[in-house]
Amino acid sequence: MKVEIITPDREIYKGEAYLIQLPGIDGSFEILNNHAPLISALKEGRIKLKKSKESKDEFYEVKGGVIEVLNNKVIILAE
Repeated sequence: MKVEIITPDREIYKGEAYLIQLPGIDGSFEILNNHAPLISALKEGRIKLKKSKESKDEFYEVKGGVIEVLNNKVIILAE
């Protein structure tokens, strides 16, 4: 799936991902390929991103934000 992590200042990540784990306001959740459409608020925490099953985890710290998932595209507007 395609993933974009954007802050008001810059684009943090743009590319493909196998899995993304996020700090939702009601608890942590994961997004995989072909996930149902979703819009959710994020709280302060770490975003975990895996580019493939075998790849090492990448982490991005956020202070909050919003995620939209639609048609295998994930857009995260983060603070």
